[in-house]
Amino acid sequence: MGFRGPSGDAYCWTPGDLPVCRSDQFGVRMAELHDFQDSDSKLRRDLSAQQLLFISIGSIIGSGWLFAVLSAGAVAGPAVIVAWVITAILISVLALNYAETGSMIPRSGGIARYPYLTHGNYLGFLLSWSMLLGGVTTVAIEALAVVQYAAGYVTTWTGVELTSQGDDGSTLTGTGRVVAVVVMLLFFCVNVFGIRFFGKFNQWVSWWKLIIPVLTFLLLFTVFDSSNFTGHGGFAPQGWGAVFNAIAVSGIVFAFQGFREGVNFGGEARNPQRDIFIATVGSVAICAVIFVLLQVAFIGALDWGSTGVAPGDWSGLEGSRWADQPLYSALESTGIALLGAFGVFLLIDAAISPAGTGWIYLGDTARTLYGMALHGSMPKAFARVGERTRVPWLGMVACLVAGCAFFLPFPGWYKLIGYTSSTAVITYLAAAPQLQVMRRVVPDAPRPFFLRASKLLSPLGFLAASMILYWSGYEVLQGVVATVLVALPIYALYQGPRQGRMPMTAATWLGAVFAVLWIATQVIGPLGTDSLPFLAFWFLSAAEVLGFTGLLWLISTPEGRREIRASNWAVALTMVLYLVSYYGAYGPAAAPLLPFPWDSAVAAALGLVAYYWAVGSGYSTQELRASLSGADDPEGARNG
Repeated sequence: MGFRGPSGDAYCWTPGDLPVCRSDQFGVRMAELHDFQDSDSKLRRDLSAQQLLFISIGSIIGSGWLFAVLSAGAVAGPAVIVAWVITAILISVLALNYAETGSMIPRSGGIARYPYLTHGNYLGFLLSWSMLLGGVTTVAIEALAVVQYAAGYVTTWTGVELTSQGDDGSTLTGTGRVVAVVVMLLFFCVNVFGIRFFGKFNQWVSWWKLIIPVLTFLLLFTVFDSSNFTGHGGFAPQGWGAVFNAIAVSGIVFAFQGFREGVNFGGEARNPQRDIFIATVGSVAICAVIFVLLQVAFIGALDWGSTGVAPGDWSGLEGSRWADQPLYSALESTGIALLGAFGVFLLIDAAISPAGTGWIYLGDTARTLYGMALHGSMPKAFARVGERTRVPWLGMVACLVAGCAFFLPFPGWYKLIGYTSSTAVITYLAAAPQLQVMRRVVPDAPRPFFLRASKLLSPLGFLAASMILYWSGYEVLQGVVATVLVALPIYALYQGPRQGRMPMTAATWLGAVFAVLWIATQVIGPLGTDSLPFLAFWFLSAAEVLGFTGLLWLISTPEGRREIRASNWAVALTMVLYLVSYYGAYGPAAAPLLPFPWDSAVAAALGLVAYYWAVGSGYSTQELRASLSGADDPEGARNG
């Protein structure tokens, strides 16, 4: 517990047997942090290894498998099978990096919290803000999936239209938005029952979510047509560059993102040192096999006449008759009674699978807010855990409201999928650097899971995240850069002054001016009137970020300056990848200046530079040392 020291002007906390006192602002923060760790302890010890594994599996098997088989095929054709395999490998490497950190310091909302420990509050706020955006939109996208899959039979039964069809896919009608809000309320109610009920209930739902996809691809294999893989433009009709683009924008990487729940719920595991590894790596391996076989079966069962688009028009699939219900439509089009009858179970699962993932992500995103509050990035109220429900209920209310707000600009699954995937991926950039920083600054800390060959796997893990971000393409990165970097002025307006990193008045003026300039620039840029040439727009945006960072550094304390230096790599990488994306294969030009694969090679080289920059800029924060001194040291723990 935090308390005021004997002198009256010092603050103390108890990381070990003896109290530690500090008279500066950090003492205030650590007193608050250890006060909140009482709340952390309330969240723990309720989830078994099996329940944690099923939370990850249940989060992975959501709307991704229901829609991505069509949207991914629309981007890359049959070669999208390769994209699923590549993504599984990339996500597995990321998961391995998280497994060491997560078992070393198990924390609820850990993925959002670890960057604070190795790079300080500035980077921690930026990356947790990005994860918050990704989490909130994931909850929204799962609600969208439930409504879109239900749209067909609701219209048949009642005549009420929930979606309207367009060339770029279906969007919700006004009634559809209302129904989506009701679905979001369901996600909220399931979480409020508490983590114990949540874990047990989710385990049974996850068994259902495993069985239905397996039966789906087995049945579709009975009508397999191999000509769909060789005709209609061949195996890679859109080129091999499209395979990598499909990873980021079609729902493939989105489908695998549930691996992180093994880390974020790890603080609530009975044996986190063992269970986090099982949940992260095991869930990816199991689901990868299912997803690949589903994609193969769907392409093999594709009936072009039933879709309503010309044979070989892969890109037209998102606007086809199958867009709202891809796998159900594939079963129904066969005319086989057994497959049509099973389609009823698939429609039921089209409500259960996205809903199961949606309520997991609502709880997960609330834990992101919880972790941000522990580190002073959000008001303290978000770190309070209900005595009866044992969940961070205020964070859930905030996620519910914010998720519903995203139905306005993104009223359809296909419209939101690229954005939600890429915002979350920015947070994953910290996975490998934070592991290596901890290896360097706390080499003797207990490591129940020790990642072998980390000198190879950590750079690969960083490249996995940075390349997925690049492959999301120019159009997606427009929205990502515009919204993620809003975190910079918010830091100056709230967290930095509150933690004594900079004077309140100067920081408030600086944050407010930058926010106004940034928003105005985005309005006249590609997301708004597009009245500036891209290069001029990019240089103006980069100059604003650079000027803000420089002025923030000037008014900051020595500790604040150190935190700013430790975060520059993430801001620089995001802005440079945005620039390369415009001139690369995933930009607007038909004949790009940097064609595939040279653009990806440039992006990979930039990623490696950023990785070593990130590792070198990390340091032993006082919160890291305090966290380790209060962490469990289980018998048999392996030291790194």
